[in-house]
Amino acid sequence: MNIKELTKAEEQVMQILWQLKEAIVKDIIEEMPDPKPAYNTVSTVVRVLEGKGFIDHKAYGNSHVYFPTISDDEYKKFTFDKMMKNYFSDSYKSLVSFIVDEKDLGVKELDELSLLIDKLKNKKS
Repeated sequence: MNIKELTKAEEQVMQILWQLKEAIVKDIIEEMPDPKPAYNTVSTVVRVLEGKGFIDHKAYGNSHVYFPTISDDEYKKFTFDKMMKNYFSDSYKSLVSFIVDEKDLGVKELDELSLLIDKLKNKKS
């Protein structure tokens, strides 16, 4: 399936559905911060997500219970790959350099990164 980028509103609904696993529109709204959007607004976002293939539903009478068809890990990978391509020219060196320069990492964080690198090296050997 070809994953598409989500709008902010769509991503907010997906985050809630990934957390709840399945929900009716009312459940989604309950999880949203105040001020809560109108029922029709959230219902429209849900229908758009269903059209994009991100969610599906089970019908119980007049009620629809929605559930994700794409995992949060699949979407994370899609957004990460897009970010790597668009902002770091697919260079992990550029990404790590950016993180180290921009986030003012402390010695502890740098040690943790070093341990992760060593762990990856040992896996590849």
